[in-house]
Amino acid sequence: MKMELIQPFINAGDAVLSETLKCSTQIGDVNMDEEVYRRKGMAALITIQGDIEGRVILDLDTKTAAAIATALMGSPVAETDSAVQETIFELSNLIIGNAVTTLNDQGFRFKIHPPELHTAEHGINGSEDTEALVMCLDTPAGSVYMNIAMRYNRRRKTERESVVRA
Repeated sequence: MKMELIQPFINAGDAVLSETLKCSTQIGDVNMDEEVYRRKGMAALITIQGDIEGRVILDLDTKTAAAIATALMGSPVAETDSAVQETIFELSNLIIGNAVTTLNDQGFRFKIHPPELHTAEHGINGSEDTEALVMCLDTPAGSVYMNIAMRYNRRRKTERESVVRA
């Protein structure tokens, strides 16, 4: 796993949740997921394509999502309120935005697709060249799971290697 591609997402998740909830977060479980990802609750899927490619899934149970929506809105939000899904998308955008700023500063170029609701019970698994890191950020509002799978684009990597050799 290329931690230089994963670390910006970990840092961004920690920073955004800490700022949003005005609290400290702790990294809970971290593991390499070689099997199909199992969704925990409400999840947003963000796809990235370009010099690096992959996807990030931000996953929260509905109680945690409602608690974070309440913190953002400043008033109580029910678990069934549409604001809960919108909150997950907004949280995803904030985390991805912070992470890609770091990656852009390192010279990577890519396209970020808007968050999509990830409703499949089983998610996308890693592949031979793409491992998925699954981590949990523990907050007072509950646990927020991030499933991050990134890799260098093979075609772009080959192009870069041929330029270096020439």
